[in-house]
Amino acid sequence: MKRPSGFTPPPEGRRPARGSAANGADDATPDASEAGSPRRSASDAPRAQGRAGSSASASPSGNDRSGTDKKTRAAASAPSGSGTSSSGSRGKKPGASFAAGRSTSGSSSASEARTPQPRDADARASSGFLPSVRQARRERKRVERAEVKRFTARSRRRRRTWLIAGGSVVGIGVLAAALAFSPILSVRTIEVDGAMRVSSDAVVQGLQPIVGSPFPLVDQSAIKAELVKYPLIESYSVESRPPDTLVVKLVERTPVGVIDTGEGFTVVDAAGVVIEASNTQPTGYPLIEVPDGVSSEGFQSAAGVLRAMPDELRQKVSSVTAKTHDDVTLKLRDTDATVLWGSADDGAFKTLALERLMAATDPATVAQYDVSSRKTVVVREQP
Repeated sequence: MKRPSGFTPPPEGRRPARGSAANGADDATPDASEAGSPRRSASDAPRAQGRAGSSASASPSGNDRSGTDKKTRAAASAPSGSGTSSSGSRGKKPGASFAAGRSTSGSSSASEARTPQPRDADARASSGFLPSVRQARRERKRVERAEVKRFTARSRRRRRTWLIAGGSVVGIGVLAAALAFSPILSVRTIEVDGAMRVSSDAVVQGLQPIVGSPFPLVDQSAIKAELVKYPLIESYSVESRPPDTLVVKLVERTPVGVIDTGEGFTVVDAAGVVIEASNTQPTGYPLIEVPDGVSSEGFQSAAGVLRAMPDELRQKVSSVTAKTHDDVTLKLRDTDATVLWGSADDGAFKTLALERLMAATDPATVAQYDVSSRKTVVVREQP
């Protein structure tokens, strides 16, 4: 192989520099192919220009050779991969040199990628790596304002709901009070229910002073004062029927028997209240025979027995005698049969037992029905 003129062999152990005159002709080809390659990166351009300048400055003079030797020694200290790639490109096809250029470009890009980033936060923020502290504060304030607005809106909605509910309740109360105390809901009509012995017209006439009063302002004491005038009324209740009716429901006293006073006969209830009086004995009521009148213990026991009886059975009793609390005796109508009742206790059981005994036997043939004991009932026939 013919050596070019002015070629100086490198010292032993050293490799020729990539920009030496000897390699100028060979290196021009790969550089040219690399320059014309569309896949070259921007980092390969300075390296290609340096190689071109080194080839152009090569000279056969001694000074140039000494400069060349210095460049050769500097090139020898470069990484072996790049030197091998450059020196091995002599005598090879342009494709090999293009591959070497690509490897050199890749190593350069990798070295640039390994460039240390700024450690300071402000420097990183100014370089675009992270948002600045000011931007972070602004973002935090924006989020805080959004949260405050959200919680404030929720509190506002809750307060509005409570205000609406409270206002509705107050409004309904005011409207109800206005209607209740207005003449719209006042007493114009009085009705009396349950009056049998008491004159309902007389009761209505006595309650006329409360006509025109609003329902909440009806004087209950005035109604009571009027109704206590009638001893036949045991209890009463008042009911308001808007818009203008007041209903008075009466419960009259129930007569249980007749007491012979010596001067006449009086119909009394279980409390001894006189319901009516007459000179003759009223029919339909049993005669109560007690030694000490309505205030005696015997009367209370006899009246209690008669009141607990059904009306049908009471109609079959002609008289009741009682001297003490537990010796009540009944006499049946149209027969000589008697009923030993005992005390007023267990009235429902004794009534049922007597009805069944009377249904099973003929009272005309019976002298006495004994139902005073809850455990045993006895029928004593006539001799």
